[in-house]
Amino acid sequence: MIIRRKAYPRGGLVGNPSDGYFGKTIAFSFRNFYAEVVLYESPEIEILPNTRDHSVFKSMSHLAEDVSLFGYYGGIRLIKATVKRFHDYCRDAGIELPMRNFTIRYDSNIPHLVGLAGSSAIISACMRALRAFFGVTIPRPIEANLILGVETEELGISAGLQDRVAQVYRGLVYMDFDRELMERQGCGKYEALDPALLPPLYVAYRSDLSEGSEIFHNDMKERFNRGDETVMEAVDFWADLTRQVRDMLLAGEGEAIGSLLNANFDRRTSLCRISDGNQRMVDAARSVGASAKFTGSGGAIVGTYDNENMYDKLYQKLKSMGITVLKPEITVSAGGLNER
Repeated sequence: MIIRRKAYPRGGLVGNPSDGYFGKTIAFSFRNFYAEVVLYESPEIEILPNTRDHSVFKSMSHLAEDVSLFGYYGGIRLIKATVKRFHDYCRDAGIELPMRNFTIRYDSNIPHLVGLAGSSAIISACMRALRAFFGVTIPRPIEANLILGVETEELGISAGLQDRVAQVYRGLVYMDFDRELMERQGCGKYEALDPALLPPLYVAYRSDLSEGSEIFHNDMKERFNRGDETVMEAVDFWADLTRQVRDMLLAGEGEAIGSLLNANFDRRTSLCRISDGNQRMVDAARSVGASAKFTGSGGAIVGTYDNENMYDKLYQKLKSMGITVLKPEITVSAGGLNER
């Protein structure tokens, strides 16, 4: 039996990066790209390398370029850490796994390190494949926590929960990470919203701006932990923006959320320096009338546009800058526990 499972990129619509700091966010997963894991039974456990895991290079400049794109460890560490996390969860939950070994491989066409949650998509797809192979059911809030733990606890990567919640729940999701709620039940309040409530959205990205979310989050976490007033106020501001956007969507006023998305990004610029390339991308999108903010921590933006004429202008403007623009195809929300 060959098992194939996919997970999709995440677009942070509003509220990020407050998801790592007991805030609120709305995010969506979209199927324009995907990460896929293939798993099948074999005599031993074997993780097959992807092209990003290779160790043969044409030159030193090729090696340096590869490291800048994929880091020093590629994606095998993600698979390894996910398998370990799944094993530990089953052991601690008293779930007895059958003695079955497997071969596993992964692939992904999600643009790398541009704030679309490509790494957590690989982990999410792997977790789904493992559940299917061993016939294990994991409640969605716990599964999102496990996927976050792969990065934060197993691999020491700074990250917030919204990526994993959006990828586990799929569709459009409102997330409240209230501290008291998180400490009491171990997860936030997650609410599926109807994507039909959204105004027209675009996503744009360029790979030459990739830097990884941990660059931003490491500084943010340090300032948050020491009670930096500017950061604390910003987290409250982003959380309130998220509440406003949710209320507007539910009231049928989605076409008016663009200014709130802009405010999300503008507040971010008051906390940290935005790279020139990222700022130019945002400014270019706004110059044709579209709204624009980061989907994650830089390299890709999301925003609203009014009509097809504005989208065409946006597309041409950003294309001339070497930036890819697309209309996100938002995934369908996950149903019951066995429909994932």
